[in-house]
Amino acid sequence: MSTRRDFFKKSITTCLAIHGAQVFNPARLLATPGMVKDDISIAQWALVDEIREGKWKTLDFPKIAREAFDINGIEFVNTLFESPTYEYLKQLKENALTHGVTMVLIMVDDEGETCTPSKEERKQTVINHQKWIDIAHFLGCQAIRTNCRGPQDVNKKEALKWAADTYQQMLEYAIPANVGLCIENHGGVSNDADWMVALMKKVNSRYFGSYPDWRRPSDRFDNYGYLQKMLPWAMGLSYRNQPDEETSKKMIQLCHDSGYRGWYGIESSGCDAIREGKRILKKYLLN
Repeated sequence: MSTRRDFFKKSITTCLAIHGAQVFNPARLLATPGMVKDDISIAQWALVDEIREGKWKTLDFPKIAREAFDINGIEFVNTLFESPTYEYLKQLKENALTHGVTMVLIMVDDEGETCTPSKEERKQTVINHQKWIDIAHFLGCQAIRTNCRGPQDVNKKEALKWAADTYQQMLEYAIPANVGLCIENHGGVSNDADWMVALMKKVNSRYFGSYPDWRRPSDRFDNYGYLQKMLPWAMGLSYRNQPDEETSKKMIQLCHDSGYRGWYGIESSGCDAIREGKRILKKYLLN
């Protein structure tokens, strides 16, 4: 652990001495750190097709956000980092500074299951996420986004124990780095808002929260109800354009009324959908 952080040449000790360990706004359980009004970011996944087609790389993301969309924040996907070496990350920081773009968080996929009965697998999952905590710290991101699904048809009481153990271990590493951990509802137990609330309360840390995905409503997913239950722990929002503008307005109003102030990360796919999301957000955000 120490060699990796030495490698980044930005010691956590220095960061904590300057900023202190607890930076989350005490006025809310998990307000976005340092933010008193809302702002708009782009999730890199919204443009994944362009990246896979070779039109641009992660190092270009700050420029794309500013010049193509005039948006202030970006949210990375770990699997789209071409070569996260020290020099690469240093260049990414410089590019973000040049274009006046805030690096908000890193979405972490394919690094192990956080809700598993295997103690050894949970430990390995914690280890796998540590490098992304380090990278988030170096870049100045507020958090990493994780997944929490669990086995199919899992006993939810057991799942609660397993997930709490994983995240408590992970937090031992994340808190000194001043990096939050949040869960996006990507299937399994994370789609159950009541289970997620129980997990938030069990882990009980300002550095641990939710990252609600505004997927469109269906017979199996009440996106408004899910958002309503998750907002007290929201560290960010995975915004998606709704079937109609009135529903988007209703969900934005819910966030505002809850006291949430922070990033709305547009994850609607493609350039046109991003521009439409920005239009709707600019129209209805109430700062």
